[in-house]
Amino acid sequence: MVNHHKNPANWIETMIKDFIRSPENTLKHRENEKAWEDPLVGFSSGDDSLYQEYKEFVGPFHWTPLEIFKNTFPSLEVSAEDLTVISWVLPQTEVTKSDNRKETIYPSERWARARMFGEEVNVKLAKHVVASLQQAGFNAVAPSLLSPSFKWMESERYTFASTWSERHAAYTSGLGTFGLCDGLITPKGKAMRCGSVVADIKIPATRRSYRDHHAYCLFFSKGTCGKCIQRCPAGALTPSGHDKVKCRGYLFTDIKDYVTSPFGFVGYGCGLCQTGVPCESKIPSRDALE
Repeated sequence: MVNHHKNPANWIETMIKDFIRSPENTLKHRENEKAWEDPLVGFSSGDDSLYQEYKEFVGPFHWTPLEIFKNTFPSLEVSAEDLTVISWVLPQTEVTKSDNRKETIYPSERWARARMFGEEVNVKLAKHVVASLQQAGFNAVAPSLLSPSFKWMESERYTFASTWSERHAAYTSGLGTFGLCDGLITPKGKAMRCGSVVADIKIPATRRSYRDHHAYCLFFSKGTCGKCIQRCPAGALTPSGHDKVKCRGYLFTDIKDYVTSPFGFVGYGCGLCQTGVPCESKIPSRDALE
């Protein structure tokens, strides 16, 4: 067993990977295939200046790690530098990506299952990480996956946003940069889900190998690609960016109605802009870092 006091980063990364390699990771169909491939794990400090910047760019309602931690544990005396944000990326499986790559209007069944039942795995993982930390003597909260205080808000700049963004936490934790469709492009690609936990544990921050929040996107870094625009069945993507209203409308009307009938479960999901594109499974251009 890993000694978490000597190497907490390794302890937590092993904990997360072991959970995703367990039977809990399932699409819940007859074949009982796994929902996710091996995860990526990164860390950022609770006092990273980016978290304060998000309050300016996303909205004043967006929590810093200290705010959500003190909201959850109001009696504890803690400072931002005492906290670590533990972030993970759950990559879609090759077979799920292959299925969705062939679609042009609606998601494949595996993709819809990953959105619904794979997200159940994500929530269970967050519970496991929080419980394991607490058992070891550390207080922890999963801001969007478990906190009852999490909510969606209106954003002057982005139409709507939330009190915590998993993708922004992952960006801060060195796990990827944003694409034209707002998805996070990671070393294992953009076809993924992510999650995070804030804890009063000291872990060195993962180095960010990028300076620009669009560094991995070929559209922004090279003025090329734009394949996600062609892949969007809702017309929600243009060279100007991502129309959240159109995207959300398509997701919760057309797709939600479609998924229930042929697949036999209530759900939604799309991911067409995350598959059939150069950034589906990797960073498409390493020299975009320059």
